[in-house]
Amino acid sequence: MSLKRNIIANYIGQFYAALVGIVMVPIYVQYMGAEAYGLVGFFSMILAWFYLLDMGLTVTLARETARFCGNVEEDAFQLRRLLRSLEGIFIGIAILGASSLIAASGVIASRWLKVQLIPLQEVRHVIMLMAVIIALRWMSGLYRSAITGFERLVWLSGFNIVLATIRFILIVPFLVYVGASPLVYFGYQLVVAIGELAVLAIKTYQILPGTTSKQRLTWQWEPLRAILHLSLPLAFTLTLWVMVTQVDRLLLSRYLSLTDYAYFYLATTVAAAIGTLSNPMTVALLPHLTKRNAMGDEMGLISLYRETTQLVGVITIPAMLILTFFPDQILWAWTGNAEIAHAAAPVLKLYAFANAIQTFGAFPFYLQYAKGDLKLHMLGATLSTTLLIPSLIWAVPHFGAVGAGYARVVTSSLYFIFWVTIVHRRMLKNLHIEWLLKDVGILVIPTVLAAILARWLITWPQSRILTILVGFALGLAFLLLTAAVSSQIREKIRRRFHETVV
Repeated sequence: MSLKRNIIANYIGQFYAALVGIVMVPIYVQYMGAEAYGLVGFFSMILAWFYLLDMGLTVTLARETARFCGNVEEDAFQLRRLLRSLEGIFIGIAILGASSLIAASGVIASRWLKVQLIPLQEVRHVIMLMAVIIALRWMSGLYRSAITGFERLVWLSGFNIVLATIRFILIVPFLVYVGASPLVYFGYQLVVAIGELAVLAIKTYQILPGTTSKQRLTWQWEPLRAILHLSLPLAFTLTLWVMVTQVDRLLLSRYLSLTDYAYFYLATTVAAAIGTLSNPMTVALLPHLTKRNAMGDEMGLISLYRETTQLVGVITIPAMLILTFFPDQILWAWTGNAEIAHAAAPVLKLYAFANAIQTFGAFPFYLQYAKGDLKLHMLGATLSTTLLIPSLIWAVPHFGAVGAGYARVVTSSLYFIFWVTIVHRRMLKNLHIEWLLKDVGILVIPTVLAAILARWLITWPQSRILTILVGFALGLAFLLLTAAVSSQIREKIRRRFHETVV
């Protein structure tokens, strides 16, 4: 499969899903109210914590299917056996996890969440619905990983677009004409989750390679044992990743009212656009890095790694600058609500900046993943978590969401400065300085200076439409500047011009 085609497909699908998800939020808040929307933020956080139970198995399945496509010695029947064994594990975990959350729904509603307006009985029923939805989406993740490993990302992108339209847009008539209660919202999402799981499971079995074996596929432990050497380190890494990304959200759900938690969730939803812009490219990158390592093509691996770093930077740095330097204007133009903009802006700028740092700090993991050696990543993630969690435990009760943002910025910066250097020097000698200066630094420095100048010179209009236009123009200017200083972009333009002339 073409890397370029997969990247484009990923961007279209994930950008559309992220865009409609963000655009529709003010409508949800308008009809449901801020407190009810706080339950949506709580659901998102619980869903992320549920993935602790993944144990690295979905990532490992994606890697195994990529290896199969790379023509490394791999048996089609063994791949099917692996999927069947994983299905058994995932079904068991889904039932156990959903049952536990349902049993705890009363305690969560009455003792954990700070509910002010919504009846506690309704909140309890909503949490029960959340439990079933989470279990279904958890199962969907298994089939998504198999489809990703087979690089059917164009199909997956199209499916994501349809799913996002159903999930985020078609729900509005239900909120308007059926009811705007949390029960209506999550009841609708339950139906969508059932359909998502069914389609992904059918598609996965359609693309699985055929086999001549007449053996019956049953659940067995043996296929799982063969991948534990990689899945267990990934499980440990995933545990740390969930803790790093979700501890602040968990703590804040305890200390903030649901209304204030909704404002926090709004800010982090916008800040997550940084990751949304880079994820499609990195998802498409991982199978190709794995293939090149399997073929012993280290020069090709390094070249692809550096090229992707610059392309990710060209896309994410302008977005980071807009959200970091102009958060009030962006939030007001988005929601039309000055109260929301004032409450969420301090959080947005901190989380946008931290997410950008984490985007670049994640690149050494891609190298280790491709090489099948995650020892350094496990150690680095452990150190980062050891620093972040105590910082959050201290900062959240004292300074709320803003304190959590500062803790995240400091931790992400220290990880990038020190640990990324160590990993690069261990994995690929003589790479780090050139990567840091020519692939990252050259993109960041001029665009940050341009953002500082823009903040000093620009007087923002009072109209929402004009504010949106000014923000779009600024983002485009930052994008063009970042592209202009990127050696990879210039080289691609030079080659295209040469091919056209010749």
